[in-house]
Amino acid sequence: MVADDEDALIEKSAAGDGRAFGALVRTYERVLYNVALRMVRDPEDARDLVQTTFIKAYRKLDTFDRQHRFFSWIYRILINESLNLLSRRRPSETLDERLESGERSPEERMDGRQTGELVQGALMELSTDHREAIILRHFLELSHREMSGMLSIPEKTVKSRLYTARQQLGEVLRRRGITWP
Repeated sequence: MVADDEDALIEKSAAGDGRAFGALVRTYERVLYNVALRMVRDPEDARDLVQTTFIKAYRKLDTFDRQHRFFSWIYRILINESLNLLSRRRPSETLDERLESGERSPEERMDGRQTGELVQGALMELSTDHREAIILRHFLELSHREMSGMLSIPEKTVKSRLYTARQQLGEVLRRRGITWP
């Protein structure tokens, strides 16, 4: 979306134009859902989080500082909502017998869906800060500078956090039997 178009939609939304806000929702709902799903690992919770995020954003639109990107602002709302949900939850992970059996064939290991599920499970073992760094960089493909602005931390800290997150993710994957060349 072009920044001028987005600014106009934000202006109209702040004045109570529901259709303008609907356009913002359609622009960002998919990416926010993907972030929420990777944070909480439950499709229903992810949908609820996105809905709650948009409701809060709409109600608080008058507090949005237009010198910043709308996506950064709404993303932060989503992350805070996700963290609140995770803090109310007890950490639990159901065991998948296929993962523990050690009887997977090489073809099964290469299956994209299974690998994705393994990576998602491994992501859930990381701290929230490290998981967030991986998601922003590798799933949303943000630059270090964009991550710095979004997380309100120095770019050097972003790089350090990302390095540590990658190391930890690699270790979790190795423990789960996933190796790469």
